[in-house]
Amino acid sequence: MSSLSAYIVRRILWIIPVFFVVTAITFALGRYGPGDPIEVRTQGRADPETVERVREELGLNQPVPLQYVRYMADFFQGDMGESISKYPGVPVWELIRERIWITAQLNIVSLVILFWLGIALGSFAAMHVGGWKDPAIISFLLIFQAIPTMVFIPILLWLFVVKLSWLPAAGWDGLLSLHIVIPLIALVLPSLAGVARLMRVSLLGTMGQDWVRTARAKGLPERTVFFRHIFRPSLLPLTTSVGGSLASIFGGSLFVELLYGIPGMGRLALDAVYARDYDIIMAVFIISALAFLFARLITDVAYTFIDPRIRLGAESR
Repeated sequence: MSSLSAYIVRRILWIIPVFFVVTAITFALGRYGPGDPIEVRTQGRADPETVERVREELGLNQPVPLQYVRYMADFFQGDMGESISKYPGVPVWELIRERIWITAQLNIVSLVILFWLGIALGSFAAMHVGGWKDPAIISFLLIFQAIPTMVFIPILLWLFVVKLSWLPAAGWDGLLSLHIVIPLIALVLPSLAGVARLMRVSLLGTMGQDWVRTARAKGLPERTVFFRHIFRPSLLPLTTSVGGSLASIFGGSLFVELLYGIPGMGRLALDAVYARDYDIIMAVFIISALAFLFARLITDVAYTFIDPRIRLGAESR
């Protein structure tokens, strides 16, 4: 087995217990938390005999650890339960299947644009350090970082919909429609300062390294020095921030989908929380956890491609 394959296997073996610990804690909080799924399902109108019968049908009379094991076994067989209040009797997977691709498109495109712009602006600021352009760019981006998403979206709606009439007010019509513009702005701009600053600091730190001075002393073209000896090593810190950026974008997408009327996972999750629809909440959380852990795995693997010393260091331990 190659060193890279062994490294990937070790990361997967680390992810599996983390996934089950996180989901077990979430499941327990749902079961021991306020509210009773039976009361939600029966709307508090059933007699005690009916309540006990429904509780037994749902397996809620069993110990919580056993409920968790059965739930996870059913989950990985495609059975995520049924909605008990918001969409009574509708399988949870049918509700999620209609929405997961919308949320995935919104989050992935936002993440790609975030890092593309962040790397570009951070590089531009680093190349103009000492002048007015460097602080101007970073200060401008920090303004958007300070505005909460729930405040930023109404501002965007007022500006682009009410005042300028450039964009549609709400809804979703795919990535290639104007409906995507406001959600992308709302998700990308607040996180852009963090990525740009990280890239700027990383570039400035790399520019002072001995190997950069050596490359310049050899007479290499400045373009070669920058892209081969400065830019690539400077990407290392950014790869570790992908997971955090994805979590930030996903958290922001909850409010974006709710306020902009996008029928995605975030909108479904918030509706389920308000309706205390436990199976929907749990399914959305598990899928989100899987997505974040998978993104972390991809990040770790990408890190080893950029700097093979990472996996070699792991082997030596």
